[in-house]
Amino acid sequence: MTSVISLFAPVEPDLCLLSENLKNLVGARHPILYAAAEHLFGAPGKRVRPAIVLLIAKATRPDAEITPRHRRLAEITEMIHTASLVHDDVVDESEVRRATPTVNSLFNNRVAVLAGDFLFGQSAWHLANLDNLEVVKLLSEVIKDMAEGEIQQGLNRFNATTTIEAYLEKTYNKTASLIANSAKSAGILSGVSAEVAAALYRYGRNLGLAFQIIDDILDFTASTETLGKPAGSDLMSGNLTAPVLYALEEKPYLEVLIEREFAQTDDLPQALTLVMESKGIERSRQLATNHATEALQNLSVLQPSESSKALLDMADYVLSRVY
Repeated sequence: MTSVISLFAPVEPDLCLLSENLKNLVGARHPILYAAAEHLFGAPGKRVRPAIVLLIAKATRPDAEITPRHRRLAEITEMIHTASLVHDDVVDESEVRRATPTVNSLFNNRVAVLAGDFLFGQSAWHLANLDNLEVVKLLSEVIKDMAEGEIQQGLNRFNATTTIEAYLEKTYNKTASLIANSAKSAGILSGVSAEVAAALYRYGRNLGLAFQIIDDILDFTASTETLGKPAGSDLMSGNLTAPVLYALEEKPYLEVLIEREFAQTDDLPQALTLVMESKGIERSRQLATNHATEALQNLSVLQPSESSKALLDMADYVLSRVY
């Protein structure tokens, strides 16, 4: 298994600098926001999204330093991602994420919503200052996609007729759009050709889909301690992910439990058992593997380097994650 520490080695100093910059960018003039920023950006985290931006910056300019604009793009990417998590936690009424208290539980919903809004606003301002209209369009589309994905998820709660195609569209909007468009943007800031930029987009899109599918598998297979939230949380809230959608094809009674929103005491444990007894986990893992494989096929446009190898190894890391 590829470790996240070795994976990010080519850009590790840059990621440390990124965390410090983010705390200062967000909270410099606002004590409450600074406290929220300390909590959000000071906690140890994988920083997968900005790491991909920085690795692409190095891989597309192998003989040059990472530029200030690439660094700022990495910061913008993490701001947008974090803002979406803060708002998601308010919508989902979550008290913990990855075993860490959420902003809404530490402060309150009002502060959390405003902190998320401020992060989106800051990201938009810094994005405009990159002075690259194509990148502005790409990252602006990400923010639209995220909102659309959240709406799609909300409208399809406990909807057992949801298709895998609809699930993948929602997953793209909520997760993969940011990785895909920031990967393409990193290439554009390096001055790559349209063909290479398109390949970087497809890499990010497929890697992002694989990442989220594995996340959705872990909601069933990982322990509560590992997840930092109760196992089966997505299903309990009516968010039907790939393992459930595949299980529904084998276990018709699962639809009954979902449609009545687990109203009876043993409904949820019974539903979890049905998912685990089905081939839902196995088929979901295959789906993730297919997307990870497709992601790798798009990296042939890059010259061999330590950073391009890290981007290749990212697929192995995504598929072998345990949390």
